[in-house]
Amino acid sequence: MAQRLHLVFGGELVDPSRTEFRDTNNIHVVGIFPDYSSAFAAWKAEAQRTVDSAHTRYFIAHLHRLRDEEREISATEELGG
Repeated sequence: MAQRLHLVFGGELVDPSRTEFRDTNNIHVVGIFPDYSSAFAAWKAEAQRTVDSAHTRYFIAHLHRLRDEEREISATEELGG
């Protein structure tokens, strides 16, 4: 089975209704996790730790969904399937 890595990161946003960071130099990288459940646990811990800061938000990026831009893609992949 393919490895499904997840990146947890976050920081202060310009506006809590958008996903633009106030200062990209201060993005907090929590870590890379081998599965969604451990990434979710890390995300939840950081979200709870920063609950009093309305402008701070954390995200889970599914690294296994990234692809090599140099590799040719299939027609299905191109359509988003």
